[in-house]
Amino acid sequence: MNGIDLGAISLFEGLDQRELDLIRPIFTRREYPPQAKVIEEGESGQEMFILISGKVRVVKAMVLPGVDLSLLGGKDPRKVLATLTEENHPFFGEMSLVSDSPRSASVETVEPCTFLVAGRRQFLGLTAGEPELGCKLLTALSARLADLVRTANTELIKLTTALALVLSERR
Repeated sequence: MNGIDLGAISLFEGLDQRELDLIRPIFTRREYPPQAKVIEEGESGQEMFILISGKVRVVKAMVLPGVDLSLLGGKDPRKVLATLTEENHPFFGEMSLVSDSPRSASVETVEPCTFLVAGRRQFLGLTAGEPELGCKLLTALSARLADLVRTANTELIKLTTALALVLSERR
């Protein structure tokens, strides 16, 4: 982890050097080859990932489990939501640090990737041992999750409006 500026990662913006030094030990470095599954939609997880090098795809199933896929005529029932590169060190899986909910999307490597990985136990141990830092981290995570909910709500409104328009034209 030497040479990686944790302060450049949006989740840790505003933290001082002492706080960054306290965070550093909860992370381990992990490497994945191309076309590897980092996380799988629907599975439980307990780790957050920060992309340090490489490129990944965030993929989401567009049908509910149990739907007859033959209705799609052989089309892939998944959609690529985003392609993330090492620039700005994006992170994902952060919900699993505070929740046992299933993963909301899959993440697959496009090329060889290196991540910093923090587990729930390590994260919660840090927040319990350093309550002021823990409050800052949980506030940052809450802000991130609130942004994701707002974005999802906007997309849902767009989809329902488009569906309503299509259905009204068919009458």
